[in-house]
Parts: sequence; structure tokens; C-alpha cells
Amino acid sequence: MTESFVLQMNRELQSLGIALTDQQMDQFFQYYEFLVEKNKVMNLTAITEEHEVVTKHFVDSLSPVLLFPEWKEKKEKKISIIDVGTGAGFPGIPLKIAFPGHEITLLDSLNKRVRFLEDVCKALGLKGIKAVHGRAEDFGRDAAYREKFDFCVSRAVAHLAVLSEYCMPFVKVGGILVSYKSGDVENEAAEAENAVRLLGGRVEQIYSFVLPETEMKRSFVVIRKEKATAKRFPRKAGLPSKEPLLKAVN
Repeated sequence: MTESFVLQMNRELQSLGIALTDQQMDQFFQYYEFLVEKNKVMNLTAITEEHEVVTKHFVDSLSPVLLFPEWKEKKEKKISIIDVGTGAGFPGIPLKIAFPGHEITLLDSLNKRVRFLEDVCKALGLKGIKAVHGRAEDFGRDAAYREKFDFCVSRAVAHLAVLSEYCMPFVKVGGILVSYKSGDVENEAAEAENAVRLLGGRVEQIYSFVLPETEMKRSFVVIRKEKATAKRFPRKAGLPSKEPLLKAVN
């Protein structure tokens, strides 16, 4: 583990009020090494420089604690979180390393990425986390996953209307969807208002900030689920992205 890695992690996570143990720091560095090595043979991320991975993947993934400080608290009742379209494991694996008491589910549609995630979790000794292979449209209809999670998080690149249809079926009534977005998202959130409402939610907050030591503007769209999602959602695979819920669906 490099000194530069440790110093940067400590410095940037301090702004989030997160202090890592030596074991957690080691897990993050192992994760970084796994990511860079596997990225040589499969497309996981365009970001591989150590200092960029720290800021743009690890710190970015953990930044919702600015809005949900309860994630840092040890609770008798575990918080359940599903990461939809997790890709290389962001934000789900950093959340699990930093807050090991929570139950994390990683969902991705590409089987070789899921195998990578399983290898990472095993190597890091992470418990209470599982990676599942499949499409959100299918798992969102599965009784074992539908409306079972306190939080859904996603860094997936999709319009908020599309992402909401992928994610909202997983969230319990009273739970929250956190969509990680780049830059200004007010117009996109306004366009997605109909979709969010149809799916049982309400945009509760848009929180914008700049990643530490960069000029990168990030935003979180926080959607509170106020009522159960209608059984017709999510629609069959492919439809949410092909025909977003930008207009009322009869």
C-alpha cells in the first residue's frame, strides 16, 4: 500500500467525516489493485490512475453520507442497499468497505462483471454483500427483490426517467433512491417528474457539490418513495430506455 494512497484517502474522506481502520484502508487498496489488474483484460473503467480512482470512484461513491449521516452509525437493524447497474462495483463495494454493517446487493447485467465482483468480495473478506447477474427490469418484478430495500443507489448513466423505472421497484415505501449524476440536473429532474410520480416517488432533494481536489461538479437526486410502485412497472426489458416515461402512460 502506497503512502500517497493512504494520505489522499484520509485527507479526502475527512471532508465526509469518515475515518477508516487499517483493515478498511487495506481493503480499499486491494480493491484498487484488483480493479487495475482486471481492467487490463476487460473493460471496467477508464479511470485507473491511483489518485483519480481515490477521488472519482472511492470518495465519490461514499459522498451520500453528506446527506445520510446515519449510514455511518452502527445500528441493530441493518440498512439494506441495492446498487443497480453497479459495473465495477461503484458505489456498492466502497459503501460495504466503509460501512460493513449494512446489507449490500450488487446488480449488473454482464456476467463477467458479476464474476469480477464476486472475486473482489471474496478476496477482501466482505460479508453481507452479494453480486447478482440480471436485468433490473426482471429483478424488479421478482418478489425476493421488489420493494425490499431501504435504499437504492446507482451511478448508471441513464436519464433519470429511465433510471427511476429501473430502480424504484426495488425500494420500500418510505425508502430512498439516490441517483449519482454529473453537473447540473435540474432540467433532467423536471423532465423525469412524471416518471417519478408514476412509480410512486417524489424528488425530495437535489444536492450538488464539487469532488475534493477537482473541479468536477456532482449531484445527487434524492427520490423518496411515497407509495407502492404499480405492478405494471418495470415494463419488459428494453422498454424503459426505448420509451421513457416522459409522458403519461395509459
